[in-house]
Amino acid sequence: MSSDRTVAGVSPARTARPLNLADLTNVMRAAAAAGEVVGVIGGGSKINQGAAPTGLDVLISTASMNRILEHAAGDLVITVQAGAPLADVQRHVASAGQWLALDPPEVGATAGGIVAAAASGPRRLRYGTPRDLLIGLTVVLVDGTVAKSGGKVVKNVAGYDLGKLFTGSFGTLGVIAECTFRLHPLAPARRVVTVATDEPAVAAQRVYASGAVPTAMEWDGATMTAVFESIESAATQQAADVVAVLASTGGEVGEVTDTVPAGFGARPWRPSGYGLKLTHRIGALTEVLAVVRDTLPEAELRAHVGSGVTWLGAAYVETEVIEVLRTALAAYDGGVVVVEAPVELKKQIDVWGPARGIDVMRRIKDQFDPEHRMSPGRFVGGI
Repeated sequence: MSSDRTVAGVSPARTARPLNLADLTNVMRAAAAAGEVVGVIGGGSKINQGAAPTGLDVLISTASMNRILEHAAGDLVITVQAGAPLADVQRHVASAGQWLALDPPEVGATAGGIVAAAASGPRRLRYGTPRDLLIGLTVVLVDGTVAKSGGKVVKNVAGYDLGKLFTGSFGTLGVIAECTFRLHPLAPARRVVTVATDEPAVAAQRVYASGAVPTAMEWDGATMTAVFESIESAATQQAADVVAVLASTGGEVGEVTDTVPAGFGARPWRPSGYGLKLTHRIGALTEVLAVVRDTLPEAELRAHVGSGVTWLGAAYVETEVIEVLRTALAAYDGGVVVVEAPVELKKQIDVWGPARGIDVMRRIKDQFDPEHRMSPGRFVGGI
């Protein structure tokens, strides 16, 4: 088939759309026989993230591999094909009073894409990231071999953990075919406390001082939102306790509602602008914000408070500024990834920046993809 999508601005010669694991295996075997360079796309919501591949012959779309294969509601486990949209998965499990505790903001995100990009949202504070919820994975390797790890029950930890390797690998080790996730019960009630502040770390300390356990805390540059999801009485009491502590410590008055504010979890950038992901020690948020304010004062910010992730958006960011931020954040065990930028610029800059363990990553790449035919150049260090 002809190509109708690009990967970070690179167009493949053709696109293949397998329907199931057997189809995908055949596509990969044919690509191996022809020595073709392979890329992967799911819903396309994150296809411009990561670095541009150095070449691309065939783009494998998992969009037609979109079925829910098994939902063991009693075990709080679900197995889906990689192309299953997260929204469809959530609707399916909601009928059993459950949800997959992942909330990345990208519209159209699929199960496989979320795992491949290690995508998450504000509720990572309580539930973790995809690697924490993924308990089983089926992948097709570059030569067409099918590999599986994990199982359908949460306690199964036997075998080689492909899930940890493939989470965040951006299609550079193989193609994710099926995912098995741990589910959580849907909370029957929600209370949301919002407080105006330019010191989110201080506000977070006050939240924790109340003894409350938030599901998520996000700061949008002016207001911090703390979410409490539990049974009615617990959610109500936690919100009341937080408001009381804020008042007693001289902080701003917290407002309690039942709904999160518009834009909660959204990234602070526009498609035509620049978007950076800053990672850092959880306790270094105040220092990191000071660095950003000094270096790029016009930037829009959002922080996953308590998770060590801050998002930065701007109309334009000079390459030198990115390097200044990387140097500064290294002091806080952090880094800077260029998530959003014009695709032509992404071909010219180091999107990922320095990474610990790069030698180990390269050895893993060589083991899984010795000819470097899986999305070459997409990941850290040109992997």
